[in-house]
Amino acid sequence: MSQEPSKQYWYNMKTGEVEFGFESPSANRVGPFPTEEEAGHALERLRENSARWAAEDAAENS
Repeated sequence: MSQEPSKQYWYNMKTGEVEFGFESPSANRVGPFPTEEEAGHALERLRENSARWAAEDAAENS
């Protein structure tokens, strides 16, 4: 069962801080994440996803 987004953790791209719930404007945050630790690794997750998607696109277009 998915948890309510307002009761999960978010990573604030502007401040670099982990937040609980909707503390900052949506344009500044990514998530939600189920734990504070996972939210703290948001940038790593975003980089991994971007690299994977770029590789998938390259494979489809070759």
